[in-house]
Amino acid sequence: MVSSIQMDGNPAFARIPPWVKAKLRPIAIEKIQQVHDWVETECIPAERIYKAQLAKSKWTTPAIIGDLRKKAKAQGLFNLFLPNHFEESPGLTNLEYSCCAEIMGRVYWAAQTMNCHAPETGNIELLAKYCTPEQKKRWLFPLMNGDMSSAYSMTEPDVASSDATQIGIRMDIGEKEVVINGRKLYGNCQYNEEMQLYILMGCSDPKNPNAWNRHTTLVVPANSPGLEQVRNLSIMGYDWAPEGHGEYIYENVRVPVENIILGPGRAFEIAQGRLGPGRIHHCMRLIGQAERAYELALVRCFEPRKKPRGKFIGEFDSNIERIADMRMTIDSMRLVVLNAADTMDLQGNKAGRYAIAQSKIMVPNALLKVIDEAMQIYGGQGLTQHTPLPELWTYARFVRVADGPDSAHRHQVGRDQMKTAKGFRERAEGYTRRYKELCQKWNLEPEEFWGIV
Repeated sequence: MVSSIQMDGNPAFARIPPWVKAKLRPIAIEKIQQVHDWVETECIPAERIYKAQLAKSKWTTPAIIGDLRKKAKAQGLFNLFLPNHFEESPGLTNLEYSCCAEIMGRVYWAAQTMNCHAPETGNIELLAKYCTPEQKKRWLFPLMNGDMSSAYSMTEPDVASSDATQIGIRMDIGEKEVVINGRKLYGNCQYNEEMQLYILMGCSDPKNPNAWNRHTTLVVPANSPGLEQVRNLSIMGYDWAPEGHGEYIYENVRVPVENIILGPGRAFEIAQGRLGPGRIHHCMRLIGQAERAYELALVRCFEPRKKPRGKFIGEFDSNIERIADMRMTIDSMRLVVLNAADTMDLQGNKAGRYAIAQSKIMVPNALLKVIDEAMQIYGGQGLTQHTPLPELWTYARFVRVADGPDSAHRHQVGRDQMKTAKGFRERAEGYTRRYKELCQKWNLEPEEFWGIV
């Protein structure tokens, strides 16, 4: 089957590198075009409608989202993120989906209209990968259908959560139920009635000599007795309604043992399986956000009403160079993300750990700078609600911490690279031996070179 859609000269494919285009199957070409048209015609024009509806009822998902979700589902645009090795998948690879996710990122909530938003993407993939058929009926299929929303609850206020072995919320596992006591941060708000379940990681076996086997993951219904939301957490001044980020107390919360996922002590196995795709999804969408900021900057560069000293803003050399740097940064970060997605497809999430970490570290940092430069081009207006730039910047800054701080990933990358030092040392010693043989052959006195020895 060959797609009838032409990629050359098509804005939906304009930024996709040739090596990626060569890998796109007809189903992917069709979906990328659909997502592009959807965001351009249904989401960007509706940004102000979304804001107006949200202002009337902060913790209720705006009606326009429900309307768009019905239309997106009817067009086959739901759950595109779920890779094609899952039986529940719509059929795209990680690489193909990354092209769609970038387009979704152009509007913060566009992914939500297609059920491709955080934390749903990571949670759905977790449930698809680790749940029993019965558990899938209870939780996975309603989430994939958009009947409810979920949260992933891992971070805690009382420990250094970047070292996840310290997670301390207690889970006492009995014969029929699990009793939970402790505190959590960042799970989506109970205030929104669509929020119906928490995927919770806690400590069930604190005395286990293997710290990686002490924790368990299970599902907690949002209306469980003893589960109380203390407050919503603002993120750099934004409440991020209607989803939000809550602070929670679990006081003798009881759930059936059947709610345990995969089995007691398997939480870290699950967490790694979930967080890898979640991290890369954030980065995919950030590329789209940066493109949006770049386009806004270009619009501002040739705004007729803004001509300091009689010149367009885009005619000043400093801004010409600024635009060039923004363009090259976005394109280079796209290559990092696409490489990670392709590595996940070809070698799996575990083998792609370095490529995923590389994206998680580099992309938010680099694109923060791009969005910041766009704000600079807008001047004081770029700091206000007149443009989406402040929210774009805040989300990019948030991603440096979401799903693990970039400093922790950088440390892990460094540790992994240090493990390769022995091999390089052995190669260097081989160079030295050969050097001495050549010196003897050519009757030269060997010298000591620190670049070799």
